[in-house]
Amino acid sequence: MPPDSSTLSTYFDPFPPDSGDALLVRAVALRPLLQADAVQRDKAGGRPVAQIALLKQQKLNAAAIAPQYGGEGASWVSILRVVRELARSDGSLAHLYGYQHLPLHTVLARGTDEQQQRWFSQAATEQWLWSNSGNAMSKTSAAERVPGGWIVDGFRPFSSGSHVADVIHIAWQDSTGARWSALIPADRAGVVIEDDWDGIGQTQTGSGTVSFHGVRVRDDEVLGDAGSPLSPFESVVSLLQQSVLANVFIGSAVGALDEAREYTVTQSRPWIHSGVERHVDDPWIQRAYGDLAIRTLAAIELADDAAAHLDRACALGRGLDAETRGRVSIDLAAANVYAGENALDVTEKIFELMGARSATRARGYDRFWRNVRTHTLHNPAEYKKRTIGAWLLRHPYAPLGAYR
Repeated sequence: MPPDSSTLSTYFDPFPPDSGDALLVRAVALRPLLQADAVQRDKAGGRPVAQIALLKQQKLNAAAIAPQYGGEGASWVSILRVVRELARSDGSLAHLYGYQHLPLHTVLARGTDEQQQRWFSQAATEQWLWSNSGNAMSKTSAAERVPGGWIVDGFRPFSSGSHVADVIHIAWQDSTGARWSALIPADRAGVVIEDDWDGIGQTQTGSGTVSFHGVRVRDDEVLGDAGSPLSPFESVVSLLQQSVLANVFIGSAVGALDEAREYTVTQSRPWIHSGVERHVDDPWIQRAYGDLAIRTLAAIELADDAAAHLDRACALGRGLDAETRGRVSIDLAAANVYAGENALDVTEKIFELMGARSATRARGYDRFWRNVRTHTLHNPAEYKKRTIGAWLLRHPYAPLGAYR
């Protein structure tokens, strides 16, 4: 017989993680620890140092690195499921974990054999957290060529994770306007974390400014040649970004439904005109939760399918062609758009279903909407819909580039 409302909240998980995915199982084990103080940490902002340490303890950071360097060679399906699982409790940590794979991929696409051996091996041993301070939309850092390297000055905004990173991927323009990038230790002299992020959401991501004051970059830390064109494989970094965001959206929607369902079952009171004694027996509430669950399950399927396509494309390595990359970009754009729009709806709708007493700062349910709203603005759905529509109408795939 079905449980009553006092036990329903622990009866089942409507969005169960794949217990056959060993990497995901390690992330699931972190959920109680992250959940315990998620609301308080969201309010406090700052640096999630203890939570990054948990990722390292579970050996999650280097999971995507190939076994030949000491990693596990985890698939993108697994990595992105971990992002989703972390976002059920902590959107900021999910963001940082996912985004660290962007510079890691850049090393894979542009790094020399020696650079890959050196950096990946050390990252696997020390469980580095990678970060990025090379926002492609900004041209606010420059460098002077000196013997054996460069001297970098300026700043870059949206440097997510730099405040807790072990290494930072930085970028600059030279005197001709050509764009260079390099991987350097986060504690390199002259690197200043400004701690000026004040977004309404993703409060522990440190997505503010990093300043460079005469930062010395060695030639063996520079990734590739600024004169080489963007290759399809290198451009996969944009697809990874979209994939991470999609799974942060989905995890946030699932987390919002987790917490809203718990509240609805244990604390919500029926409306005076509903004609039922328990809120959970109101057909309106049942139908509304069913609708949100169906769409969230659909978002999960779209994201997993797109991640599987991403895995097949990345298996081609530097041999990836523009046509194959373009087809994957359509799948990921669709998954990203659907996940974002569904998450915005879910994270707003839950308040209507829980009732007036749920809308307090102390409960912290608003963090899910704030997190999703913050991220969806960085990657507008409008332009992804246009890209998909143009492809459907037999236009070519969008040119390689940022956010495509």
